[in-house]
Amino acid sequence: MPTAPDTGRDGHLHRARTGRRESPDERADRRWSDLLQEVRVAQTGSQVLFGFLLSVVFMPRSAGLGALDRGLYVATVVQGALATGALTAPVAYHRIFAGRRLKPELVDATARLVAVGLVLLALTIGSALLLLLRVATGSMAAGWIAGAVMAWFAFCWLLLPVRHLHRHTGGTRSLDDPDTGSGP
Repeated sequence: MPTAPDTGRDGHLHRARTGRRESPDERADRRWSDLLQEVRVAQTGSQVLFGFLLSVVFMPRSAGLGALDRGLYVATVVQGALATGALTAPVAYHRIFAGRRLKPELVDATARLVAVGLVLLALTIGSALLLLLRVATGSMAAGWIAGAVMAWFAFCWLLLPVRHLHRHTGGTRSLDDPDTGSGP
């Protein structure tokens, strides 16, 4: 039996979905739950890393850092703060949006912030790794190693999922399609 066309709160006609029979509100609830499960992992990592970065400045060895490494440390801490802010933003959004019947909008907005938070988290990890390797080895190889790790993140977090998405959907669904689980 064919499904009826789906018109969302935005008034736009959405193509019928196969495999799920859920209302727009049920879809928003599912997407919100999925988003919260995903962000819990990233939040914990960003908060632990940020806490560690905050403590580094109080270590005796930090006083001996050169100007470049001090600048790298400051940039890393700022990136960590920004990542933590973006990854905890769904809490603030939920408090502000609660009870206003705007769950699809809540999910879309917070999914975008979580994506930004993941990029910032990757940059924080790369910067922290670069700083650590520079201090530990003093070698120019530190930049190459950190760059290789960042390439690995891009491969695991972006290229590989997009490749699988295109393989399994024939490239017909956009990354912004809410039912891919990877878009906003």
